[in-house]
Amino acid sequence: MTAKIFDSNKGELMAIAELEREGNDLVIRGKIYGAMPMTARLRPEEVRHLLKLLSPRILLFLLTMPFRGSQTKG
Repeated sequence: MTAKIFDSNKGELMAIAELEREGNDLVIRGKIYGAMPMTARLRPEEVRHLLKLLSPRILLFLLTMPFRGSQTKG
């Protein structure tokens, strides 16, 4: 199973195939644009930076997002 991230034109930007822990880093494995393999690392300090971007409104949205349906605009 993969999770996908889309660009603003609804094209597939990235398919995430695996998340795993290596030491204190989160390793993200997948493919960019459906073809190019990619491995990314998310370090603890970057997660702290991301948390500073979260407002209470966005945090509530993230918590309820798994229970929402997808919307298609067109």
